[in-house]
Amino acid sequence: MNIKPDIFKAYDIRGRYPDELNEETALTIAAALGRHFKSGKIVVAYDTRLSSPQLYAAAIEGLMTNPDLEIEKIDLATTPMFYFLANQLKAVGGIMITASHNPKEYNGLKVVGYGGLVMSGKEIYGLL
Repeated sequence: MNIKPDIFKAYDIRGRYPDELNEETALTIAAALGRHFKSGKIVVAYDTRLSSPQLYAAAIEGLMTNPDLEIEKIDLATTPMFYFLANQLKAVGGIMITASHNPKEYNGLKVVGYGGLVMSGKEIYGLL
């Protein structure tokens, strides 16, 4: 898998779907995050973009490669709801499938660690 390093931004991962970011990319990144988080609860949610449900399913599949994770599937949610739930549920981490304010042809992943602290895209790239 050849993941383009430029999709890893300061506060998230973003790219044009499906050219730069697709199901295989999401699965690979989520599997790396699963290894990083080791064990505990992980919150996963997605926004209303057309490609979000497919990326959400791929991220869950990637996380499931670590049987020590308890995956809390939130499904459709806003990013503030995701941040709140990750903190409220005392999750070790979380993945929100969203490209935030970017045009509709983009999608991405916002990733948080324990306490809802945002992980940078560069930090996540280092896990691959």
